[in-house]
Amino acid sequence: MNWNDMTVGFALTGSHCTFAETMPQIQRFVDAGAKVIPIASHTLMTTDTRFGTSENWQKQLKEITGNDIISSIVDAEPLGPSKLLDVMVIAPCTGNTTSKLANAMTESPVLMAAKAQMRNQRPLVLAISTNDGLGLNAMNVGKLLITKNIYFVPFGQDAPYAKPNSLVARMDLVMETCEAALQGKQLQPMIIERFNY
Repeated sequence: MNWNDMTVGFALTGSHCTFAETMPQIQRFVDAGAKVIPIASHTLMTTDTRFGTSENWQKQLKEITGNDIISSIVDAEPLGPSKLLDVMVIAPCTGNTTSKLANAMTESPVLMAAKAQMRNQRPLVLAISTNDGLGLNAMNVGKLLITKNIYFVPFGQDAPYAKPNSLVARMDLVMETCEAALQGKQLQPMIIERFNY
């Protein structure tokens, strides 16, 4: 697929343990010629964890994309009227974000950007990373699975014996999922074996 002249909104939410997997996927879009607009949740912008500091993740996002991070609802709102994004990705997409998106809540820059993308009837790609995807959040995943213009990066259980409700997407399939989504198709198979155990 030709990514030149395409604009990708790439949003990250607070599954810090998957950020290291996610950054190379952003680089893939940039290397392919796409313009990438980074969008970050409040958690990414303010929280240091054992997986890295907020400052470091913000620095990486800016260096990879060459663009400022959209980190407020006010800054995300114009994405709707401008119709800037050809495709938007939320990777990682936490259970918290999944729940709020499925229930039409807009209280973060990521959710405002997602709402704008859905308003424009353009593809929204979710790469879930949630410890309760097969628990209370299963109904929210189900609602989003049948929502028009929403597509899922193939996902599976990452630790079925230690965390039987946990679901994580294959981050290395983000670009391929976006390519399919831009054609109105869900990349298959969608439910996969996440790891060999």
